[in-house]
This record gives sequence, C-alpha cells and structure tokens, in this order.
Amino acid sequence: MFTGIAHGKFRAAVRKQDDGILKLTLDLGGYGRDLAIGASVSVNGVCLTVVANTEGVASFEVASETALISNLGELTDGSNVNVERSFRIGDEVGGHILSGHVADVVTVQSNTVDGSEALLEFVVPEAWRRYLMPKGFVALNGCSLTVAEFDRQSGTGAINLIPETLRRTTFDEVAEGDRLNLEVDAQTQTVVDTVRAMMSDKKWLQSIQ
Repeated sequence: MFTGIAHGKFRAAVRKQDDGILKLTLDLGGYGRDLAIGASVSVNGVCLTVVANTEGVASFEVASETALISNLGELTDGSNVNVERSFRIGDEVGGHILSGHVADVVTVQSNTVDGSEALLEFVVPEAWRRYLMPKGFVALNGCSLTVAEFDRQSGTGAINLIPETLRRTTFDEVAEGDRLNLEVDAQTQTVVDTVRAMMSDKKWLQSIQ
C-alpha cells in the first residue's frame, strides 16, 4: 500500500527480455539501499516487486499485461519515473491510500506552467468518469492529487500542481498527448458502485410489482 506522496523521480534503465518481460532498473541510492527482495515499490503508480537490489540499485520485472494497461511499456532508457516505497502502519499518510493497481491511463490535453505552478488538463476514459469529482482524490502516475475541475460528460479534468509537486515528480516534464497512469480512490469507487447497485435493484423490484 502507498500514500501517493512520491519520494522523488528517478532515471530508469529499461531492457526487454527474450521472454517479453520488461526489466526496469532504478538507482535509488540511500532511499532503496535496505529494500528486500520481494518488497513492493510504486513506480509511476504501478506496484512492482523488487527482484534484485545491490546497494540501492533495484530491479523490477514488468509483465506484458501491466506494460499494456499502464505507461510503463512506453518507458525508454533514461525515462524519469515517480517512486514511492510502501508505507508502514503508523506512518503519516500525507495523500490517500493507494494500492498501486492502476485502472487505466488518462491522456494529457495540456500542461500549462505559470511561474512556479502548473495547470494539468487531461481526459479520463468513460468507464472511470463516475469516480471523479471536483475536490475529490485521484492518483496520476502514483501521485495523490486533488481534482480542481471535472466534467463527467466529456471526461475532461484539471489539476493544479504546486511548486513542491513539480520539484519532486515528473510532472514538470509532462506534455500534450502523454499518458498518465490512473488509480481512482477506492472508497469513492465502493460508494458509487454500491449506490448504483442499489438503484438498479430498486428499479428491478419496481418492474416486477
């Protein structure tokens, strides 16, 4: 589990193995020196398992399905990624609870930098629009963010990025057309799905009375 507060951005070495598995290697320095084999790390919001670690140089394997539904399959040597280690019970949760299981990707419409801040506009696939709302939580590339604006019909949304977020993450590199990994808030999804199921059951009961 993660909090959506990225520790920083790190440069990835990317290699596709003969079996189709994508191997990512990240030099995490001191942040990853004590990572055990089998530990979970969020890389651009995707929960990956450490398969090797030598003095903070950690390696991960990305299955073809994960590469397909996320933007990890688009990484090349030298790409920067957002990284967060899993949190421990008792740690401060500065963002919101994330599983690292991305639902889909959103497409960036624009990333307008104004001084030290930025306005990121994006489009959400239709299947996930019901779970987003203004002032609600969303995770993009593993970062817990607050939705500033959202039009459910068109799926267009906007997020304000503060200077600290731009310094700590890859959002200062994001451009029109880029795809960002999306994880919706689990509590919001549960509430929305429960209400929709109850409404569906109510309509069915009314139809047979």
